[in-house]
Amino acid sequence: MNSHEEWAARFGTPLYVYDLDRVAAARDELFSMLPEGFELYYALKANPHPEVARATREGGRACRAEISSSGELAAALSAGFAAGECLYTGPGKTDGELDHALGLGVRMFSVESLGDLRHIGAAAVRLGVTAQALLRVNSLTASATTGMRMMGKPSQFGIDSETLPEVMPELTSVAGTRVVGAHFFTMSNAKDEASLIGEMQHVIALAAELQREVGLPLEFLDIGGGFSSPYAVRGERAVYDKLRTELENSLDVHLPGWRDGTTRLACESGRYLVGDSGSLLTRVVNVKQSRGGKFVIVDAGINTLGGLSGLGRLLPASVEVDGETGDVANLVGPLCTPGDILGRDIDLPELSGGELLTVPNAGAYGVTASLLTFLGRPAPAELVVRGEEIVSVSRLEPRRVFEQSVHETSGVAAE
Repeated sequence: MNSHEEWAARFGTPLYVYDLDRVAAARDELFSMLPEGFELYYALKANPHPEVARATREGGRACRAEISSSGELAAALSAGFAAGECLYTGPGKTDGELDHALGLGVRMFSVESLGDLRHIGAAAVRLGVTAQALLRVNSLTASATTGMRMMGKPSQFGIDSETLPEVMPELTSVAGTRVVGAHFFTMSNAKDEASLIGEMQHVIALAAELQREVGLPLEFLDIGGGFSSPYAVRGERAVYDKLRTELENSLDVHLPGWRDGTTRLACESGRYLVGDSGSLLTRVVNVKQSRGGKFVIVDAGINTLGGLSGLGRLLPASVEVDGETGDVANLVGPLCTPGDILGRDIDLPELSGGELLTVPNAGAYGVTASLLTFLGRPAPAELVVRGEEIVSVSRLEPRRVFEQSVHETSGVAAE
């Protein structure tokens, strides 16, 4: 019995298995492909499991944490990140979230608009502190043509670059804040190295232009991410052999003081750091024929993996499974909805009920990016290992919490 079979028998399925050695390897590899001195933020949205997040900061060059909610902040602190190591992002920061984050010591915020900055400033004034602001810039132009585009179109994300000459005086005078730099997030999951390099070069040139033309402070520049790693299909993380040299050359041209530390530089990554650390183990429940079609029904569906595919995001057209293939069938989950499809007419092994399947590259956008509570099925267990050694096992348990005042006024019983 191999480890997957043993762990599935012991902890049940569906079961996520995260190998911390793979997280550390991805982190070290990405740092090696960036210029010396670059900081790297781990985007907890990819996988907020504290053990996984902790592995991005221990045993080598340490990542910082990129968060966008009080929940992710709690996960980051649980993983050992200091609040001062966190970059708080997102277009809808509420007053309560800002008070909470600033109260715990978060000081760096990515700013999506003048209104967003004013909210941050008001919270900072209430607490008697100063928040550092990175202006997230939505460039009017772009370089890359592949991957998920994040700039160059109307968006809730970022300040339109063409408006900066007009609004910069207001942005730099908001009480309780100090604008220290810029944040760009141009694309996700770049399909090739040339696209990734081209987009980052474009960002560096634009940041330097905004510094010259409109007085954008550049104590800190986050040029974003876009590093590619397969999701729920077979394959390897991308390798960027030219990235370091090309970024150094671009920085030398546009921001020549960078080597002296005049500008702190950073990138961010989620899926690249943790994607290939995870496997999803799922067991075949039933195999059936229907009007010429074959359906392999497993106990992991869109409530377990990539449920945001309902929004047209994340899940690939078809997942893949490890092992030799020799059959074609539809791979579907256990939910009572026709939308619970992991793949149509995909290559699968010859299967019968009870067999174990492994979906590779499932360490990012797994449990917490799925329709976890849909139809009330239990959450999958999450097993954290280093090689063959078990580090921890846990399961998210959704629960409903009602304030006492609601009970008193509505008579609703707590569940």
